Amino acid sequence: MVHDYETVSEAVNDLKKRGYTADLSMEAERDCLVCSGSATELSPEDFTIDEVYRFEGMTDPGDEMIVYAISSDSKDVKGVVVNAFGMYSSYRASKLVEHLTKNQGNA
Repeated sequence: MVHDYETVSEAVNDLKKRGYTADLSMEAERDCLVCSGSATELSPEDFTIDEVYRFEGMTDPGDEMIVYAISSDSKDVKGVVVNAFGMYSSYRASKLVEHLTKNQGNA
C-alpha cells in the first residue's frame, strides 16, 4: 500500500502508528544505523528499507528531507530514519544513505 503524505511529520507520525516506533539515526563513521532507545546497531545486512518518502521544500531548500521506514527481523526493530538531502545534506550521511539503499536487498 502506497501512502501519500504532505509533510515529514505526517509521514513519521503515521509510520509510528503502524509500528515503526524506534528512532534511528545514521552513524556515518561506523556505516550503520543506531536505535537511540536501546543503542542497538544495525549494519546494512541487518535491515530492510520498507518504505521511502521524499519531501521537497516548496520555498526553502533546507526543507528537503527523506524519510525511511526501516525494519530488522534479526534485531526485532522497526523504526524511522529522517535525513536531509539537497544543499543542506551532509556528504558523509548522503554516502551512507547511498550505501544502505544499495544493500537493502541483503536483509
